[in-house]
Amino acid sequence: MATTQGTHGTLVEARPHPLPIDPRRTAVIVVDMQNDFGAEGGMFARAGIDISGIQAAVAPTARVLTAARHAGIPVVYLKMGFAGDLSDAGAPEAPNRVRHLAVFGVGEAVLAPDGAESRILIRNTWNTDILPELLPQPSDRIVDKHRFSGFFETELDAILQEMGITSLVFTGCTTSVCVESTLRDAFFRDYQCLLLADCAAEPIGNALPRSNHEGTLLLVELLFGWVSDSTAFVQTLTELTATAAV
Repeated sequence: MATTQGTHGTLVEARPHPLPIDPRRTAVIVVDMQNDFGAEGGMFARAGIDISGIQAAVAPTARVLTAARHAGIPVVYLKMGFAGDLSDAGAPEAPNRVRHLAVFGVGEAVLAPDGAESRILIRNTWNTDILPELLPQPSDRIVDKHRFSGFFETELDAILQEMGITSLVFTGCTTSVCVESTLRDAFFRDYQCLLLADCAAEPIGNALPRSNHEGTLLLVELLFGWVSDSTAFVQTLTELTATAAV
C-alpha cells in the first residue's frame, strides 16, 4: 500500500477508500494484548488455543505504536480482567458468567512463568499484564474492562472526549470478539474507525475456508469503518512527521 495526498491532508491507503489521518484527533487503541491471550502460560495457551496469530501481530503493532508516539498520537491500552472477587463478572447465576468463567477457568490460581502466584483473567496479576514487547509508556493511557467492549462501564469514552479524539485506529485481539465489540461501540458513538489487519488476530475459525478474522475485516470494510495495515499506516505517519518537520 502507498500513501496518497488528498485535499484534506495525508491519506492512508485503506479499504473501501483512502482515509485522512489527523494526528491531533486520532488515538491508537490496543485491545487486550496481554499475557492471558498472547503468552505461553496464559489463559488461551493453557486451554490449548493456538496463540501464534496473536504473537505474529505483536511486531507490526509495536511498529505502529512507535510511529504513533513519534507523531504525537496518543495510545490507549484496553485490558480485559475481573476484580479478584469476580464481583464485576455478572450475577453468580447469570448464564453468561457461568459459561465464560467455566470454559477458561477464570479466577483460577496459577503460577506465572517466573513462579510467582497469579490468577487467570484477574486484574493486577501477571495474567492480565500487557505483553512485554508492547509495554505501555508513561504517556499512554490504560483502561481496565470487564466485558468484551472497551466502552462498557469504563472511562474510555470520557478519556477520548477529553483529548478531543474523533478517529480511532484499532489493533489487538481477538478480532471478532473484543476488537470488533469495541469498534462497533466506537462506531455507534460516531468515531471514525480504522482497523489494521496485521495488527489484529483471531484464533476462532482458523481451520475454516474463511476465518472469523477475515469475516470481521469484511464487516468493518463494508459497514463500520476502514481496513488497512501497519505498513500503510506507518508510512502515512512518517510522511506527516516529515512534512511537519519541514
